[in-house]
Amino acid sequence: MGEVDPAFIQDPEHRPKISFTEAQGIPLIDLSHIPTHSSDDVTAVNEGVVREIGDACKEWGFFQVINHGVPLEKRQRIEDASRKFFAQSLEEKRKVRRSDKEVLGYYDTEHTKNVRDWKEVFDFTIEEPTLIPASHEPDDKEVTEWTNQWPDYPTELREACQEYAQEMVKLAYKLMELVALSLGLPGNKFHGFFKDQTSFIRLNHYPPCPAPDLALGVGRHKDGGALTILAQDDVGGLEVKRKADGEWIRVKPTPDAYIINVGDIIQVWSNDKYESVDHRVMVNSKRERFSIPFFFNPAHYTLVKPLEELTNEQNPAKYREYSWGKFITNRKRSNFQKLNVENIQIYHFRI
Repeated sequence: MGEVDPAFIQDPEHRPKISFTEAQGIPLIDLSHIPTHSSDDVTAVNEGVVREIGDACKEWGFFQVINHGVPLEKRQRIEDASRKFFAQSLEEKRKVRRSDKEVLGYYDTEHTKNVRDWKEVFDFTIEEPTLIPASHEPDDKEVTEWTNQWPDYPTELREACQEYAQEMVKLAYKLMELVALSLGLPGNKFHGFFKDQTSFIRLNHYPPCPAPDLALGVGRHKDGGALTILAQDDVGGLEVKRKADGEWIRVKPTPDAYIINVGDIIQVWSNDKYESVDHRVMVNSKRERFSIPFFFNPAHYTLVKPLEELTNEQNPAKYREYSWGKFITNRKRSNFQKLNVENIQIYHFRI
């Protein structure tokens, strides 16, 4: 990527500080006592964990989990395959390049808030195929299928990705159960929304950047879905905007931990009790960085709105309902073309 093209340069107020505050405080939660196949009778045992998750969602919107039950070898397998894929020539990678028609696969010109990100990515969905609205137009009822594009090399990538994806889905259900309990809801409250999930996984590669003070790996943003589960390597670079004072805080990599953040959908479902928080990724001039986020997203036909159990006369609904499928098709548009309007956000649905 050589010299820095102006397309990558952040406006002065969004440029990263090269010295940074490393997070003391992003909670580290131990899931070792949470059964893999839980039912509501596990709640008594885990009141402490449920409370920790509730506090983390309220105060940070982010937390880390250890002893999460994902086998380390499955994580290592997808990480190794990802490194091999990105080490290929651009010409090879572009054989599975995404386009307006093929929305999954390889991409190296993603924009966040209309500034180009210093990264390359490979996206694949969990459900094959994934059903999505054909357009962002509210009255268009047509549905289209997203299908994965798998590269020829590395040959093990597809299987490594699919096996890892199943582990992510298991962990996501377990986490959603804890989030539900922390809101005083039945553990399985959210499960039905994910029957035809639109979840996807992204392999990220951030090459060394000659001007890490001007560009970002990913510009500041909030995640539009329900929950994100991130595996990051030991290089670090993720920064979270601390709710208490608006400071950008670097999340220190913890070996074999996952970083979890609440997305916009949980913010709406919880009627603002839990908040989706701004985060961004710094790059550095010496070391490349790899990460693998899993975005747990509901079925496209989900109408997202505050849950009735969490609203009443004293605490009325703060959002009107919106279609999740139309929300993502809107978002996808702005990743491909610089629109002059701001990307669709949940506050557009605020009452």
